[in-house]
Amino acid sequence: ITLQEYDYARESPSKLAASCLLLALTMKSLGGWTPTLEYYSGYSARDLHPLVKRLNFLLTYQPCDKLNAVRTKYSHRVFFEVAKVTPMDMLKLEETLTSS
Repeated sequence: ITLQEYDYARESPSKLAASCLLLALTMKSLGGWTPTLEYYSGYSARDLHPLVKRLNFLLTYQPCDKLNAVRTKYSHRVFFEVAKVTPMDMLKLEETLTSS
């Protein structure tokens, strides 16, 4: 979804990918940011928290009608309908991120 958002163009691709992974792990309750993930990504969980929150917020608003290609593509079951994932409650996300 960030492909359609100019604000995310200035983010490092590796930081964006790491933040997406942390958000996915958090949303699915699959654990937190492990020392192994920190070592190989080069990012601590604290480094990723602001971007994770922005990514979760990005999931909450509706896309404009002209930019539906990416959302439509990733709404298909072949891609596990990831564009349809319900965002986390911001307070719960904040609590989860700070407790880990």
